[in-house]
Amino acid sequence: MYHSNQGDLMNPFAKFALPLFSLAFLSPNTLLAQEHDRSKIPDQYKWDLTHIYANNEAWQKAKEKLVAEIPEIEKYKNTLGTSAQQLLGCLDLVTDLGKELSRLQSYASLSSDQDTRVSQYLGMQQEISQIGSGFAAKAAYIEPEILGIDQAKVQAFIKSEKKLELYRHSLDDILRRKAHTGTAGEEKIIADAGLMADGPDNIHGIFANADFPYPEVTLSDGKTVKLNQSGYPLYRALPNRDDRKKVFAAFFGKLNDFRRTYGTQLNAEVKKDLFFKNARSYASCLGSALDANNIPTDVYYSLVDNVNKNLNTFHRYLKLRQRILGVDQLHYYDLYAPLLANVDLKYTIEESQKHILSALKPLGDEYVSVVQKGFRERWIDVYPTEGKRSGAYSNGSVYDVHPYILLNYNGKYDDMSTIAHELGHTMHSYLSNTNQPYATSQYPIFVAEVASTFNEALLIDYMLKQIKDDNVKLSLLGNYLEGIKGTVFRQTQFAEFELRIHEMAEKGEPLTGDVMNNVYDEIVKKYYGHDKNVCIVDDEIKAEWMFIPHFYYNFYVYQYATAFTASAAISEQVLSGDKAATKHFIQFLSSGSTDYPVNLLKKAGVDMTTSGPFELTMKKMNHVMDEMEKILNTMKK
Repeated sequence: MYHSNQGDLMNPFAKFALPLFSLAFLSPNTLLAQEHDRSKIPDQYKWDLTHIYANNEAWQKAKEKLVAEIPEIEKYKNTLGTSAQQLLGCLDLVTDLGKELSRLQSYASLSSDQDTRVSQYLGMQQEISQIGSGFAAKAAYIEPEILGIDQAKVQAFIKSEKKLELYRHSLDDILRRKAHTGTAGEEKIIADAGLMADGPDNIHGIFANADFPYPEVTLSDGKTVKLNQSGYPLYRALPNRDDRKKVFAAFFGKLNDFRRTYGTQLNAEVKKDLFFKNARSYASCLGSALDANNIPTDVYYSLVDNVNKNLNTFHRYLKLRQRILGVDQLHYYDLYAPLLANVDLKYTIEESQKHILSALKPLGDEYVSVVQKGFRERWIDVYPTEGKRSGAYSNGSVYDVHPYILLNYNGKYDDMSTIAHELGHTMHSYLSNTNQPYATSQYPIFVAEVASTFNEALLIDYMLKQIKDDNVKLSLLGNYLEGIKGTVFRQTQFAEFELRIHEMAEKGEPLTGDVMNNVYDEIVKKYYGHDKNVCIVDDEIKAEWMFIPHFYYNFYVYQYATAFTASAAISEQVLSGDKAATKHFIQFLSSGSTDYPVNLLKKAGVDMTTSGPFELTMKKMNHVMDEMEKILNTMKK
């Protein structure tokens, strides 16, 4: 997941602003993955935040310096149309302040994510959030004032002052959004609302990561395990079916006990989106979210429509999974089980790094050398520990330093794939930060998942070429299909749920935990063919939406699916040895926000306004299933 602290509060001009597999023994790294005391994890497996600030005191001094400088924004008020130099001075100042604010917030956020229970870092995040709101409020006059300047005059300014060329795209975008920009007073009110805007997400994050009473279950071997944010993903994939059933029932059953709390949190998030939609005069929350990057809403609706039209292809995969698992009836709790019980793919972190470096070679020596540097110089926080934020992300917001990656590594193939995924984000940020000035370095969110899913495609291609064993090949082909399931179908399932609850709120309908349970239950049963007996969605799965933090990211999830189809098209060209395609892809990674995302992808060789990329993904999915069925038929003989 791409995770950036660069947003509208940071920058008013932001656009969203080895062996192939090991035996099942406990290696030292496996033991580290089970070590939950952060102090006992060797430093080499923890990120080094001193690259950002030497210590908390240095952060404090930088914060105080920024607070003292923010009022300087007001000296440009009512002067932007007087000369090109005044306009340039204002834009440069706001950009510089935004860069430092982003750095401050990244340090506080990354520090907090190490252990969300530590109140000091939570307090630092709150400080920065408030400073960011004040910064945005003082800068609120800028866009309305620019819109008040004759556009021919703005173009003349750019022509006479070459340094303004850096801001041409941002200035053009301000004009594009003129109908949704208020007066200076209205923009200040909207900016001040930022003080409350991150409330639902923050409350959800603390509750889910630090305070939620995660259940424990006793497995068939007598071992009692805790199903927390890192434990549940690990134990839902147990080979013993009764254990998986018990894990799902306990985990989602406990979530459902708190449906009123989770429902209130998500309802608050949707209401926040409604406020900004109304404040900026958009017809819908979806239109408001997508317009930030100039994405037509048809892209979203077409994705949902295309996925629904191709559910038979998805159901074919589910039936194939049922056949391989050898179960009479597939259940939702079977979806994460290893396809082949006798193939247990495990990798130490060092083995994963070796495979990934080999897989990324088609992108060139320079690309690989930077990845090696990231491994060597502690850009990555590897293992799960108590209180640590769940999941994985890459944060590329510290422009003058380097990106950081958070992992919760458990030694599975999925964990290795996650590293490749996050390194895609990291290299996208690194190349954009290296090749672009700060003002155009933050790439649009719509393209954020292209580089990450591209790296996953390179990894699976490399791994398949290394193996001869049919069982292992079958397992990895299944893993590729799992990627499509999780990235195209599952994320679109989430996107449909997110769209539905926003549409309900826009109509004034209630959004309680029970209502959201019903909506989610209906959608997930449709996707998994419950009524067709393709995959039985047991009752507790209705609570799964509470486990998904992405619903607090304002229509983010659909981009996983669109990006996957885009990267599938590009990776096919790169893996075929097309040097021009590789060059265009690296240029795409280096482009930051120099253009709108749809245009950036067109330059990389893929047109997301057509159904072509999606159709190619479905074609490849069916081809992989054909290959798996051939292997199965051969093994049967």
